[in-house]
Amino acid sequence: MYFLTGWPRGLLCPLRSEEEPFYVQPSSQRMYFALLSETQLSVWFSRPSVLIVSYIESAKAAAQFGFYQKAEWKPDDSMIAVATAKGYILLFDVLGVGDDKNLYEPVYPKGSPRVKVTPGYKEEQCAPALSLEMMKPVDLEAPITSLQSVQEDLLVCTANGYLHVLHWDGLGSNGRRAICLTTIPFSLDLQSARGGPSLDLEGVHIRCMEYCVSLDGFAVVLSDGRLGFITPLSDTISADQLQGVWAADVTDGTCVAINNKYRLMAFGCASGSVLVYMIDTTTGSMQLSHKLELTPKHYPDIYNKTGPVKLICWSPDFSVVMVTWECGGLSLWSVFGAHLICTLGEDFAYRSDGTKKEPLKISSMSWGAEGYHLWVLPTKGERRRQEEQEDVEMVAPPNSSPQAGILQFHFIKSALTVNPCTSNQEQVLLHGEDRLYLTCGDPTQMHGASDTHPHIRPHDGSPLHQPPNPDSSLSQGLSTLLGHKHWHVVQIHSTYLESNWPIRFAAIDTAGQCMAVAGRRGFAHYSLFTRKWKLFGNITQEQNMTVTGGLAWWNDFVVVACYNFIDQQEQLRLYHRSTNLDNAFASVTKLHSDTLLLNVFRDMVILFRADCSICLYSIERRNDIPNPTASVELLQEVSMSRYIPHPGLVVSVTLTSVRTETGITLKAPQQACMAESIMLNLAGQLIMLQRDRSGPQVREKETPAVNKKLLPFCPPVVLAQCVENVWTTCRTNKKKRHLLEALWLSCGEAGMKVWLPLFPRDHRKPHSFLSRRIMLPFHINIYPLAVLFEDALVLGATNETVLYDGLQGSSEPLEALFPYCTVERTSQIYLHHILRQLLVRNLGEQALMLAQSCASLPYFPHVMELMVHVVLEEEATSREPIPDPLLPTVAKFITEFPLFLQTIVHCARKTEYALWNYLFAAVGNPKDLFEECLMAQDLDTAASYLIILQNMEVPAVSRQHATLLFNTALEQGKWDLCRHMIRFLKAIGSGETETPPPTPTTQEPSSTGGFEFFRNRSISLSQSADSVATGKFNLQKTFSMPTGASAKGRDVECAENMYIDMMLWRHARHLLEQVRLRDLGCFSAQLGFELIGWLCRERNRVARVEDFVSALKKLHKDFLWPFPVIPVGSLSSPLKNGRCRTVLSTRLLKSQSADSLLNSDMDTAPPRTSPSNHTWMDGLSQRPKDMDAASSAHSNQHSPQTHDAFLSLLTNKVEEYSIGSATDLTETSSVVDGDWTMVDENSSTLSLSQAELEHISMELANKGPHKSQVQLRYLLHVFMEAGCLEWCVVIGLILRDANVIKQVISFLDSPEVPPETVQSVRSGLLAVDAWASADCQGYKPFLNLIQPQLQQLMESASEQVQPEAFQPAIQSSKLAASEGLGGSAVPRVEDSRGAAAPLGLALPSLEPPGGFSRPASEDCPPEQTEEQGEEEGAYDCTLS
Repeated sequence: MYFLTGWPRGLLCPLRSEEEPFYVQPSSQRMYFALLSETQLSVWFSRPSVLIVSYIESAKAAAQFGFYQKAEWKPDDSMIAVATAKGYILLFDVLGVGDDKNLYEPVYPKGSPRVKVTPGYKEEQCAPALSLEMMKPVDLEAPITSLQSVQEDLLVCTANGYLHVLHWDGLGSNGRRAICLTTIPFSLDLQSARGGPSLDLEGVHIRCMEYCVSLDGFAVVLSDGRLGFITPLSDTISADQLQGVWAADVTDGTCVAINNKYRLMAFGCASGSVLVYMIDTTTGSMQLSHKLELTPKHYPDIYNKTGPVKLICWSPDFSVVMVTWECGGLSLWSVFGAHLICTLGEDFAYRSDGTKKEPLKISSMSWGAEGYHLWVLPTKGERRRQEEQEDVEMVAPPNSSPQAGILQFHFIKSALTVNPCTSNQEQVLLHGEDRLYLTCGDPTQMHGASDTHPHIRPHDGSPLHQPPNPDSSLSQGLSTLLGHKHWHVVQIHSTYLESNWPIRFAAIDTAGQCMAVAGRRGFAHYSLFTRKWKLFGNITQEQNMTVTGGLAWWNDFVVVACYNFIDQQEQLRLYHRSTNLDNAFASVTKLHSDTLLLNVFRDMVILFRADCSICLYSIERRNDIPNPTASVELLQEVSMSRYIPHPGLVVSVTLTSVRTETGITLKAPQQACMAESIMLNLAGQLIMLQRDRSGPQVREKETPAVNKKLLPFCPPVVLAQCVENVWTTCRTNKKKRHLLEALWLSCGEAGMKVWLPLFPRDHRKPHSFLSRRIMLPFHINIYPLAVLFEDALVLGATNETVLYDGLQGSSEPLEALFPYCTVERTSQIYLHHILRQLLVRNLGEQALMLAQSCASLPYFPHVMELMVHVVLEEEATSREPIPDPLLPTVAKFITEFPLFLQTIVHCARKTEYALWNYLFAAVGNPKDLFEECLMAQDLDTAASYLIILQNMEVPAVSRQHATLLFNTALEQGKWDLCRHMIRFLKAIGSGETETPPPTPTTQEPSSTGGFEFFRNRSISLSQSADSVATGKFNLQKTFSMPTGASAKGRDVECAENMYIDMMLWRHARHLLEQVRLRDLGCFSAQLGFELIGWLCRERNRVARVEDFVSALKKLHKDFLWPFPVIPVGSLSSPLKNGRCRTVLSTRLLKSQSADSLLNSDMDTAPPRTSPSNHTWMDGLSQRPKDMDAASSAHSNQHSPQTHDAFLSLLTNKVEEYSIGSATDLTETSSVVDGDWTMVDENSSTLSLSQAELEHISMELANKGPHKSQVQLRYLLHVFMEAGCLEWCVVIGLILRDANVIKQVISFLDSPEVPPETVQSVRSGLLAVDAWASADCQGYKPFLNLIQPQLQQLMESASEQVQPEAFQPAIQSSKLAASEGLGGSAVPRVEDSRGAAAPLGLALPSLEPPGGFSRPASEDCPPEQTEEQGEEEGAYDCTLS
């Protein structure tokens, strides 16, 4: 309700005095405050908070009367009575000085736009000039304990046991009566008053007394600590007409405060708690309603050390109460005991370094106008301590000579406190004295608003004694701390505030876009669309009305219940939002009696009037030209005077569609729209009046809508007690009828209650014994301010504190005792409470319907978890056995939802291990639940169950389940989970019992596009030729390949690692058998599986290709690689052109694929090396001259001009080009992009005819995605390393890379290759040829291209051909370059950008003169390779 904001402000008293104020008393309207010090009476004004007049007693008079003690105002603010220590009552007349004399007036600079609009009109809030005149004192001859003003009388209690009744006007003579306390009969209730047990009041006097208007009596605390209530039996207060009741069993009362609106009496006790009593209306006895006390749960250090209650202070709207104790501190509760703020804990009580602060001790306090401020007077010791420190330090600035005798605490409050019609909105609206806070609005726009950090301004009182500089560290520090959980803050227009402070009502429309506020006179409204305020254009109109019953929005209209001073009449007015604010555009309805409350329901307005009657009006919009207006028509009047003792007791009035009778079946949802009943909050009792349907019912179709008479209302029924707020909605939603047709109540310390409708299921006839609705209580941790019906959320606000360290030191001012207070938005889910309450009451079917209607909410899984968690904690930790445990019911309920398995496991993992047995006894064995997860393919949840199994079962069981899960995860490719499982299995094996640590981030899949092969690898790309025996076809790994998660403990081959490896091998075999190469690559890269080593072992077993054609088809499908198609041109053209074109296209294809190849982990030695150790550069320079004959023969078939046309861009000077170009692989480069034209300035540009360009684009269309190409190249390299030559052929075919085929066929001549492999490759290629001829003509050009190699393969089937036969004669350099056309030549370095063959894969013919050429992979930075390549002959590249 109320929230503390900012720092308290210190008010400096301008008069230098040795005395400090110790008592503050507000006038009836709280515009003036009387402050007392020992011999001084001061009157302060509220806004601006300044001293107006001070009366200082002479020393002689002070000696006669004694020091001042208490003060009381006359109800019309014209007199002040002061009680003195020697039993005198001093009366002061408060006189105005002249007509228009002001003490303080604002001064505006010349040319200021603020000019007085109306002559003689007081626009600004000025402080009036007053004077005090002392009248004749009254001597009561005994110390005065209490002063109380009652209408025209002043009641004074004295220590000799008398109650004096003085008349304000005739105090001297006729108006004085004295009543002795012993003559008043006290009993426990009014029924036993005659002759019942009575109190012995001998020697007892009244210590504290307060008058209650709504109960018409006095709450008293007697000097022996007893509590009582005295009722005058007649209009006049006289001895024989008073009757008292006393509260049993209380003897330590200290003070009392009265709540007139809720008819409550709050008595402070010496124990530190506050007892709140109500009067039982039937017997007249005092009944304890609730207690306000600090709980040991929240305040363990201080709850029993507060000392006696010193002061209790209800806010002006009676919705909250402030309490302070003898030992200091302030604490705020709502009317029915919800605790809001306490300054005895957290940041209020401790500094940031953990040292305890001394709590602020308070001698007197009072609420300011409308409850925006709390005026607090610290006790003398507090101020002296502060001043002594200032004197000692000598740092007191010159302007601090007046004492900061008064502290003002600032509050913002919910709009519900005074304008309860906002309860049907779903926004939270708070208002401070000059600004509004709302939860709606666009959060992105809030950052730019000038008032984002509303509290930081000099007006709120700086902690230092000068206004803070906006650029100082103070402002910056706080702005960063206030930057989250935004409110939308709207500053109220200053022109309106100046003349109409304080703001009394605020309202917001349903959409949360328009607000209206009403102060002392008139009102103003604001739109978030335009970000502008609208004020009355005519100031006289504004000043001639005052809002009495509140404000509300109806569509685009502001509905105002106001009093018109000119006509002296109550009116109901509607103003349209878009028109100017002027009475000319308003629709005005005259009312017969003062309006106290107003509310809107759909197109109806409900008014509660001072004569205790309720009026219903209908509103209809009229689209008049030019401005829309509304017409209002009276529908019905209902008199409530029989049920309401005093109109001021009605807190809120609401129209709802809620009703109790059987009409609410699923068949008649249209009736839910009608205004069925009136909800009245009468002093905390919620009363419901329903329409009376007992009479003859007329069918709606038969009656014309015009003369339809509204049904009368039944007598009222009490629904609930201790109600602070009520929320209902007029919207309907068939899917969430439970939530939208419910009634929500906030009940203070009792939490919330919901009056929930119960629906029969599936149109069944409702049970006769089942009631239509049920009231369910539940507790929430926040103070509710709004209910989001469909979202099942309660919105609220909470006070947060920010410590500011800069104020520490020995001379901290009083403000520094307090942290900076902010208000934060909060929200809470309540659905689990309601479901649980329904299950407790065996209403599982209703709970299920409600839960199913909310299952789509994003936090529904959280609701389920909370429900299990709360019940589990309560039942499993209970000391006594529970006769009827709820957990099995909750478990059975949750099984109705698909998220049952994860709810249970999440809940288990968030609770301690000790409670698991109790949980799983109710929900089922975790092994069964684990198996259910596997069956449902929910592997992540299964993994969570595994951790539970590991803790609850023996290692063998968890290993068995882990193996199951591991295999399933491998099958589904859940690599993250696989990595976790490998670690988990190792942890079990090595005897670790705790949960394995989370996966390192390096294992997360990266987005390199390939198989992420280069993760934490070190690849050596150089190799000395000596290290390998000559003539060996070497396929052994020459470096250790780290294996990701399984690299740990590789030296100690423990059984656990072997067990994991066996599973990994089995999975790899399974993938290879099913020709799932893409999955195999992912598996290897993600889990760091040693693919090459494994393939080496499996080379002659599972790594064979049974059927080349089906393998080729499977690869096409897996890698999304299109089957090649034959371009139309090549069919019709002559053979020579066709052949050339094919050659060119092959070249293109290679240029395209070579760019993006990832090559790595290839340290295979070249098959035969010459004994002399050549460097890489040497080999590179000689390579083009040592090509084999096959392709040159192939090239020589063409005429010379063909060569010129196609190959003019290649040059013969290899050595002149820098090594750098070998590493400059671009991501995508092609002939068309012009990459080839940059080879050399001498080379001529490539010219292509239109047909050839079409052909090139056709070839590009025959290629698959770039990523697939990278992956295929990588796999090709892996199979080549491992010597799986059949797979190399298949991948060579899909890539249509003649080099690969050529290379493999040359490898087949090695004596190490088993004859079965040679046979398999040959038959496979023949099968592919046959399939291509029949089914896939697109492969034919490529097969024709590799015809010479196939021929060679056929010939070499029976005998091993000598390698020397293949060495070509060295031809002219242009021809040597042209051998690239055949696909076998490794391109030169400078061409590797555009036309590189498969890098590092095209092994030369069997006798290369030098090392093994390989350009750097993509991942390698070019600069590094350049330097290394130039410095040393070896080419080394480390990738990590």
